[in-house]
Amino acid sequence: MLELYAVSEAEGEHNSSMISREPTIERLATAQQLLLTPFGLDESHLSRALAEIRAHQVDDADLYFQYTRSEGWSLEEGIVKTGSFSIDQGVGVRAVSGEKTAFAYSDDISEASLLDAARTVRSISAAGKTARVKAATRKIAGSRSLYDGVDPISTLDSTAKVKLLEKVEQLARSRDPRVAQVMAGLASEYDVVLVARADGTLAADVRPLVRLSVTVIAEQNGRREVGSGGGGGRFGLAYFDDEHIAQYVDQAVKSALTNLDSRPAPAGEMTVVLGPGWPGILLHEAIGHGLEGDFNRKGSSAFSGRIGERVAAKGVTVLDDGTIADRRGSLNVDDEGNATQRNVLIEDGILKAYIQDSLNARLMKARPTGNGRRESYAHAPMPRMTNTYMLGGDREPKEIVASIKKGLYATNFGGGQVDITSGKFVFSASEAYWVENGKIQYPVKGATIVGNGPDALTRVTMIGNDMALDSGVGTCGKEGQSVPVGVGQPTLRIDGLTVGGTA
Repeated sequence: MLELYAVSEAEGEHNSSMISREPTIERLATAQQLLLTPFGLDESHLSRALAEIRAHQVDDADLYFQYTRSEGWSLEEGIVKTGSFSIDQGVGVRAVSGEKTAFAYSDDISEASLLDAARTVRSISAAGKTARVKAATRKIAGSRSLYDGVDPISTLDSTAKVKLLEKVEQLARSRDPRVAQVMAGLASEYDVVLVARADGTLAADVRPLVRLSVTVIAEQNGRREVGSGGGGGRFGLAYFDDEHIAQYVDQAVKSALTNLDSRPAPAGEMTVVLGPGWPGILLHEAIGHGLEGDFNRKGSSAFSGRIGERVAAKGVTVLDDGTIADRRGSLNVDDEGNATQRNVLIEDGILKAYIQDSLNARLMKARPTGNGRRESYAHAPMPRMTNTYMLGGDREPKEIVASIKKGLYATNFGGGQVDITSGKFVFSASEAYWVENGKIQYPVKGATIVGNGPDALTRVTMIGNDMALDSGVGTCGKEGQSVPVGVGQPTLRIDGLTVGGTA
């Protein structure tokens, strides 16, 4: 079925058993079956479209085909309030010349639209200069097998999905009589991509993605507070067994009930201890974005030009790793066809590298790091994070909390924002506690943590041995594009952060 190699019939018979075993070839076959064959296309059409672009002098070009099937269910007040199902498919065509990018896309996958887009984007070449080009040597991109290419939508039938959501609600209500309202959502996505590059590279990926979310509203004496939980990753819906459901529900209920007892947060400069896991979102926003190649190439990041310098306290090691099995932020190949990597960005406080896509890597004379990502075929790629986290240290978490004389212990975060140029960030803590003399006194509400990313890294004084990744709920936004990501960190003590409170 796979007609991506120019082989004889005998060779095809010889390789047929390999196709069923080799994941890279299987993914290419799946992508061809969904994105080329139904529209009368094959590899020769892709080569022709790329040749049209390369007839003008360009530095790079690619075609990005995508097929996405997604489904969502939400339950509230014991009944399914909304249900959705959609299929989207199309192709994005890109040409790059110097720092400039020309991009066109269409939801019409056909030879005519492909060639029309190719002729449109090649106009980016300086003064329309033509070029004599040699046919690119065909090569299959290397990749990994980090998750099964399962269609998660089909892993449970509709009845079972509704029962799963009903179980979430029943379990949450049984936890405490103060639980007044429960909302649960289940999302599944089956995403297939095919990338053809001007250098002859061909790559494909089959990406499942699921997420279960729980929101609880607790009420006591007229006061209402919210708590949330959930998780997911790149696998089927069977992952959400009783143990995981109970974990998400307990997290949401605990957060809501804790906030019922919360007091106004104190304000001022103080020691802040961040819990493990999801609080790594602060690291993602305040540090990770500042290490993306485009900001550093343009000199707009607080980390620009600082490779080899100390940018953090000793013991601080930060990675972006797109190769962790089944994780929400992981990819077999990025959206430019490059295999994802385990990239050490900061090692023992020293800045080692930036996150790169192909364009910025070429202009900075570096190598792509497998971080070229895009929201869909309708968007051009840019350097984006995958799973970004800090490695653990050697301190016990209880020891770190006990070291606080007066300060904040933040175990969960809501929204936040960062200014890339200055590194300044603002984050709201959705679950936090006031600590005095090493003892947790009471939960607080309305705590806002304010700081500067590069400066905050130098203020890390204790690193826990409990590094954890989040449960699989993160989505990152940049320049209007959203992509799934992961975050993580151990318990951290940071001295001298500013807390804006309500007290």
